[in-house]
Amino acid sequence: MLSRKRFNYTGYLYILPWVLGFLLLQLVPLINSFWYSFTQFQLLGSPKFLGLANYKKIFTADPTFYQSLKVTFYYVLIAVPLKIGFALLIAIILNQKIKGINLFRTLYYIPSILGGSVAISVLWKYLFMNKGVINNILSTVGIGAIDWLGNPSIALGTISLVTVWQFGSSMLLFLAGLKQIPISHYEAARIDGAGTMRIFFQITLPELSPIVLFNLIMQMINAFQDFTSAFVITQGGPLKSTYLYGLMLYDQGFKFFKMGYASALSWILFVIILFFSSMTFRSSESWVHYGDSL
Repeated sequence: MLSRKRFNYTGYLYILPWVLGFLLLQLVPLINSFWYSFTQFQLLGSPKFLGLANYKKIFTADPTFYQSLKVTFYYVLIAVPLKIGFALLIAIILNQKIKGINLFRTLYYIPSILGGSVAISVLWKYLFMNKGVINNILSTVGIGAIDWLGNPSIALGTISLVTVWQFGSSMLLFLAGLKQIPISHYEAARIDGAGTMRIFFQITLPELSPIVLFNLIMQMINAFQDFTSAFVITQGGPLKSTYLYGLMLYDQGFKFFKMGYASALSWILFVIILFFSSMTFRSSESWVHYGDSL
């Protein structure tokens, strides 16, 4: 009995750092932000309770909210499918038995190690500026310079490529999933005369559907919260065509010092992410296959 109690205390000691981190860095700030969302809080000074005034102003008197929401939806619709599709394509290529394939796998994963850092966003800005590397390459083949970051029609697509470029983590998951598909499934399909596309849609994609679901949920959550690329590369311009929700939230909280208003915006974003995540999970019943359900 004594040894069992000692074992339990040891287990509690191991999880203590995580519990403290969760309480101090996640749960307490979460509760505080929910309270601040009902207050007027200028960061310096005491919060003043306003009730639902912040939420009412957001939905009825703040056109910037709807603009940033529209831009963010477009951003998610562009970046997430492209990132997942590109990750799957590269995973299929890297699943081939080619000499030196491990080196290529490492090289393709490097962008995800670097992550969505400020340095990468600065690099992207220099690549796509009017006299940047991309336009210099285009000029050598007789194509005029394109205003990648100054044209409202294509600026959002340009910064979306930063997210797409960091496909390494999704690629690794797809690659691991491809390794788990039995070779016998492909052999049986080829004996039946199935072509490459039919094998992909009837064997590979259904087998990978749980991983597709996981990547879709995670990348969607990350895209809704994205901030760095828009802040560093375009500052939300031109004409607020890249003014992501995260950038608006940052401006309200740290530029205008409206912490109460920013907290209300963050909780609205939480509800939006929760809604789309739940809808994705519910839709997965019709397209995600597990084990013997194939």
